[in-house]
Amino acid sequence: MRLLHLTAGAAEMYCGSCLRDNALASALKRRGHDVVLMPVYTPTTTDEPNVSASHVLFGGVSVYLEQNVPLFRHTPAFLDRIWDSTAVLKFASGRQIKVDPAVLGAMTVSMLKGEAGFQRKEVQKMVRWLEHLPRFDVISLPFSLLIGLARPLREAFRVPIVCSLQGEDLFLEQLQQPWKDEAIDLIKRAVADVDVFMSVSDWYADFMAGYLAIPRQKIEVVPIGINLEGHRGEPADKFPPFNVGYFGRVAPEKGLHLLADAYIKLCQRAGVPDTRLIAGGYLLAEHVPYFEGVKRRLTDAGLADQFFYSGSPERAGKIGLLQRFTVMSMPATYDEPKGFTLIEAMANGVPVVQPDRGSFREIVQKTGGGLLVKPDDPDALADGLFTLLTDRPRALAMGQAAADGVARHYTVDAMATAAERVFTTLAQKGH
Repeated sequence: MRLLHLTAGAAEMYCGSCLRDNALASALKRRGHDVVLMPVYTPTTTDEPNVSASHVLFGGVSVYLEQNVPLFRHTPAFLDRIWDSTAVLKFASGRQIKVDPAVLGAMTVSMLKGEAGFQRKEVQKMVRWLEHLPRFDVISLPFSLLIGLARPLREAFRVPIVCSLQGEDLFLEQLQQPWKDEAIDLIKRAVADVDVFMSVSDWYADFMAGYLAIPRQKIEVVPIGINLEGHRGEPADKFPPFNVGYFGRVAPEKGLHLLADAYIKLCQRAGVPDTRLIAGGYLLAEHVPYFEGVKRRLTDAGLADQFFYSGSPERAGKIGLLQRFTVMSMPATYDEPKGFTLIEAMANGVPVVQPDRGSFREIVQKTGGGLLVKPDDPDALADGLFTLLTDRPRALAMGQAAADGVARHYTVDAMATAAERVFTTLAQKGH
């Protein structure tokens, strides 16, 4: 089977969607399929061998210029090659330009319009580029924000179109009006251009069926899967000081501030063993003030010397950091669809304390690897942390259940098997 899988680059940031797309493409390649993983906007950053193509479709610089400067909607190809070059895209990616959905409404709508949008030239360049490649059996889009490409791709190549669903509602909900309503309406109108949608969790499949008016029978679930190489696969019986861990993008919606508040409350309780709070994850320049505010909370509580931030390590460093955790929590303030870092921590026998929402509920219930607590409630979160820090037999049992559950349900091979079934069925129908 020959598959074209588009993946939206997140510049120099580690992104759960990029990691998932790269891992899936790698696994399908190992199974003998001919997979072309094509970046959109910028080159991708992954913590495993990157199998994406060097060519980037819809170069982020061109998309921005065409959106804001009418002249660039008509520039010749030899000029476009300058700002579409890998060097220019990597330079722009490294500038940490703020990507704020609150101010990207017009560009989002334009991209969703496909050939009718300001990036019409980019659609034409994409088709011309792909015309020179051998025919694909299936074309896969990374999320519904690029669903405007479904129709031109279908019309140009007459192949089935798949679209993943992996967290785009958070972006859409932050768009300003009237862009938000228009964007959602454009996606709903393009649902018919897609043959199958692939959701990263059962919960998200049910949610997006209602959110985007997608017939539920048109959505297949392909759960997130990780490569278990290097992960410990069992809990370690740690001794004080115990480490309360956080790993995820350092941003308000990921909830580090809630974990800090819960940690403060935890440390005020009698009978709490010696603990530290360790955080890791990508920190954008725009979120530095937020992070400084979290640190001030801990400093004001007299806990500055118990907090450590480990940055955004590459794969080996990330796994090593996760293995230092006694318990982990990423108390996101929204209904998270994937839970990628949650699964990575659990693969190392680390039990979790998570808000009872979104895919967190699904993952914890399926594995038995942690506790679910009331969302957005530092007191409830502190209760859960206290339980696992003081009842070590229970924590160790949950840690083993976490590792075993990930090995059963959330491996890259399980993800590839589910995706392969979807793609193969469509490829057979398409011929």
